[in-house]
This record gives sequence, structure tokens and C-alpha cells, in this order.
Amino acid sequence: MNGREVFLKYYHLAREENRGFLLEHEAAEVCLSYQLPLPEAELAANKEEAISIAEKLGYPVVMKVVSPQVLHKSDVGGVRVGIQAREQLVEAYDAIVESVKQHSPEAQIRGQVIAKMAGEGVETIVGLKRDEVFGPVVMFGIGGIFVEVYQDVTFRLCPVGEKEVEDMLSEVKGYKLLGGFRGKPKADMDALKKVILAVCALGTENPEVGSVDLNPVLVNGEGALALDTRIVLQ
Repeated sequence: MNGREVFLKYYHLAREENRGFLLEHEAAEVCLSYQLPLPEAELAANKEEAISIAEKLGYPVVMKVVSPQVLHKSDVGGVRVGIQAREQLVEAYDAIVESVKQHSPEAQIRGQVIAKMAGEGVETIVGLKRDEVFGPVVMFGIGGIFVEVYQDVTFRLCPVGEKEVEDMLSEVKGYKLLGGFRGKPKADMDALKKVILAVCALGTENPEVGSVDLNPVLVNGEGALALDTRIVLQ
């Protein structure tokens, strides 16, 4: 299936369930269909599957709850990172379930996504919002926990060309971080540009998409990885 077909598959499923967003694994599959780079990950329906997946991927791993009632997973304690061994995974699995139930008693937990832990790099953010007048607008900035503090972001109307994307990268104040600041390896700018172009294509080809949020997109000398994906529907 092409990207549009993959999106429509999960769009209709979300509408049938009266959801305004795609679940973690659904959003990931849509992003992959647009050639967006994501860490290796699988959905575990239970603890036994989580153990099996983690052992197959190799530790350390990240764990994220999957629930139709939970959009912001971190707000309800639905994320654990840096899981190093089976015993820690078992404890984390139970802790996630307990925390989600405490914060959101009505939440239906469908499992947890187990993802390979990424290495080091510069955290950036790539996103898209659909403006009522102008249509899809793509955004880039220095991401992670700092995006709300520094608001170091820039915008363009979709579709964008490679020159426009290059301008976006150079416009942010944190651009120096991508160029090998203080002896760090220079970021793979081509990989980052491809992420921005792919997000713009995703939003342009699917008018049902209200917003896309990839935060963080970890970029280093070896490429880029979107560590967290969120797709909200119109």
C-alpha cells in the first residue's frame, strides 16, 4: 500500500472508534509508509509479548502505553525509557499500567509499544498543522524538552522545495548545534531535510490530517530518527 492507502486504513478505524488521533503504532506505520525513519518497534499486547519483543530488539528499550483514551502518554506516566533488562521491563510494564489507570481510570489499555533505544544526537522537532486558510504548514525547530522554553522554530507553507527546507534549517538559532558544536559530530543534514519533506508530503496528501508532531527527531552524523510520532485528525 502507498502512504495514502495506509493512512486511510487507520483513519477509518479511528473514526469507527470515535478517536481524534491515531494510536502510536498506527501513526508509526503511516510515517514509515512516507519513508520517515523510526526506531525498530513492535506492539506488545501483554507482558509476555513485551519480553519477547525486547529480547528480539535488544536492550536498552523504550516502553509506551497504547490507549484510545490517552494522547499525551507522558502526562499519565505512560512512558519508560532506558529499560536495560528483563526484570526492569517487567517492573516497568506493571508500573505503566498502574500509573495510567490512576491518572485515567477510563483508559482502555491495548498494550505497550516496545522500541529500540536510540543513541545520542541533537533533538529537533518537525511538525505540521493545517491552517483553515493556507492549508498545511510545516514547522522545524530545536526540539525535545526545550521547544516550549526557547520556541526556536520556523514555518513554511506546504509543499516545500529543498531550498526552502535548507533555509528553514539555517533560520533557527540552534543551527550551530547541528554543525558539530563543541566537537560533536556534524548532523546529517540531508537526512533531516528528507524528514521535513516527508512530513509536508504526508500532510499535503491527506487532508484529514489536522496535525503531525515528531518530537524529538534525533539527528546525528549517521542519520535521523523520529523517536515519538503523533498524528491528530481534523
